[in-house]
Amino acid sequence: MALEATAKSVNFPKRAYVTFLAGAGDYVKGVVGLAKGLRKAKSAYPLVVAMLPDVPEEHRCILESQGCILREIEPLSPPENHTAKFAMAYYVINYSKLRIWEFEEYDKLIYLDGDIQVFGNIDHLFDLPDGYFYAVMDCFCENCPERVQWPAELGSPPPLYFNAGMFVYEPKLSTYHDILETVKVTPPTLFAEQVILI
Repeated sequence: MALEATAKSVNFPKRAYVTFLAGAGDYVKGVVGLAKGLRKAKSAYPLVVAMLPDVPEEHRCILESQGCILREIEPLSPPENHTAKFAMAYYVINYSKLRIWEFEEYDKLIYLDGDIQVFGNIDHLFDLPDGYFYAVMDCFCENCPERVQWPAELGSPPPLYFNAGMFVYEPKLSTYHDILETVKVTPPTLFAEQVILI
């Protein structure tokens, strides 16, 4: 009986939610809210926090007390000599988020930005067919002009793209290396890493 249980656990897919955290600011509160929301929704899977080295020990302790799995990552920068003006200055750190493709100890991950609040169980998204990248269309500009107008001072609106705040993916080092090569040859845009994922 014990051998049968062990065999089943070995074959059971390793899944988790993952989010990104940097710095000593208040963003940790959003990640705590995300962890609490997943628990309240009775998710069967843990929340992994991919964090930069500048996250203070105090915040790490808070996250661990919420049941989060902490995974420190090294910063990843946009191409050298870039002159892009990001829509928000802090978007430059979002390139580091691409390192979550290195988390090969998991078969499938659902990425959620730390400012997302989960109100219901979304574990079923892990059961989407393997071999695909899943995301939601960003509701901005020409996608839904009745809601938000593109600011004229930012120039032409971007093409249709998805929102990189939530997506389902399968981490692979080979994909990560392909992403790094793409980063090297892709000029940064207003939305930093989002254009790399299109």
